[in-house]
Amino acid sequence: MAHIDAADLLPNEHLRDRVAAGDVTQLHRGHRYADEGDTFDVDGERFEVVDITRRTLGDLTDEDARAEGSADLDAYRERLARVHDDFEWDDDSPVVRHVFERRE
Repeated sequence: MAHIDAADLLPNEHLRDRVAAGDVTQLHRGHRYADEGDTFDVDGERFEVVDITRRTLGDLTDEDARAEGSADLDAYRERLARVHDDFEWDDDSPVVRHVFERRE
């Protein structure tokens, strides 16, 4: 277990703000950026990574999309296409789910 820089896992300020507000409780990334038990701080609040799971984009559900701050999977796909140059959804693309919870 380590204390990590939130910016390593959460790549932009908008996303960190959404985590602090409780709107985002997990994040899929192309690589693993934390280990279970790692902690990070956002706006003076501590969060702990509670689960790391290797998946594919095809595994994602509407529930996953909501946990990442999107209304549903279609909205999540559209968001990914907007924020990543040359992004193309491929159900077989590997991703890593990072689930985190606020700690006191």
